[in-house]
Amino acid sequence: MIYNDNPVTAPPGVDPDQHMTPAPVPVKKTRQAKKNNHIENIQELGSTEVPTAKTNIHVMTIIGQIEGHMVLPPQNKTTKYEHVIPQLIAIEQNPEIEGLLLLLNTVGGDVEAGLAMAEVIASLSKPTVSIVLGGGHSIGAPIAVSATYSFIVESASMTIHPIRLTGLVIGAPSSFDYLEKMQDRVNKFVVTHSNISEKKWKELLFKTGELSRDIGTSVVGKDAVKYGLIDAIGGVAQAHYKLNELINAQKETKGLKQ
Repeated sequence: MIYNDNPVTAPPGVDPDQHMTPAPVPVKKTRQAKKNNHIENIQELGSTEVPTAKTNIHVMTIIGQIEGHMVLPPQNKTTKYEHVIPQLIAIEQNPEIEGLLLLLNTVGGDVEAGLAMAEVIASLSKPTVSIVLGGGHSIGAPIAVSATYSFIVESASMTIHPIRLTGLVIGAPSSFDYLEKMQDRVNKFVVTHSNISEKKWKELLFKTGELSRDIGTSVVGKDAVKYGLIDAIGGVAQAHYKLNELINAQKETKGLKQ
């Protein structure tokens, strides 16, 4: 057996029982890494830089078709109600968020899911403002009017029509009674949360001739305001100003109560 006469010893001042770990070296982002980040932003968001700002207003988009209990095909643009409702509850609980801005461009979708979202928005204690951009069709109308104050851009439209069912329908009186009651729920919500009269809403709902081979009405910008369905014509700047106005009014009211 061969013995080493020159054993390796630790340098002076170092405990040999402790394992030596090299200090982490700060890694600087290389030019290539920064370039990759820009490419990812372009691919995902269509922009090289994503604007970020600390704000007391939360912006939520409701786009495409509102997905309810049935999963829609992957090629459809959808807003899932199981994603939106938890966000709304989080907004209510977060003290740093003082207002909600809703951007709508929806073709409608699941009636009960859309109505559930509208009810949650309407029951928030914080001020909310909605803008109809492009379209707020079908069940999108109750969501638009669920906000504290609603805007619509001049080029946007809102298609108002009775509830329709797809798939198997059992031809029994109870099925038609259920459909009628569901329509009444939507009617009551819209009339309660907007300035439109029930008579005018039903007139638009069951009007014939405007929609091809169907009943209903397509209401554009100024007409939606004229009928009292939407509060005012306006876009992002007007909605932002109004929301700040509502936030300040709420703060003053709370100060008086204290």
